[in-house]
Amino acid sequence: MKGLTINNLVVGQKSSFSKTITETDVYMFAGISGDINPAHINEEYAKNTFFKSRIAHGMITGALISAVLGVQLPGPGTIYVSQALNFLAPVYFGDTITATAEIKEILSEKNRVILETYCLNQNGVKVTSGEAVIIPPR
Repeated sequence: MKGLTINNLVVGQKSSFSKTITETDVYMFAGISGDINPAHINEEYAKNTFFKSRIAHGMITGALISAVLGVQLPGPGTIYVSQALNFLAPVYFGDTITATAEIKEILSEKNRVILETYCLNQNGVKVTSGEAVIIPPR
């Protein structure tokens, strides 16, 4: 399995990945990351927050973006250089999130690609936005 090289990429090219966020996903992410903030894992606590219910970790959306880059565009062999993220709206258990990466700029001489990244929920609400820099496979 090999991803697309810089010569196979064009500005405007994009790819997406969708996943429904489950309670299990959130608990597993809490275990892996060590982020056991009660806003994510304690419904009684979360009922008294601004969000009124447990929410998924914002970085889960970042991980979905990573899946797009590492599996689809450019795909296997891609090296993540940087990722800026803005968390715009909460992700609740049961939300279906679609992560998208779209090529904004190709820096052929440096073998770098700049992509706009964002995640939408099932209602089309943008929950995360950002920009990634990657090195595509050679």
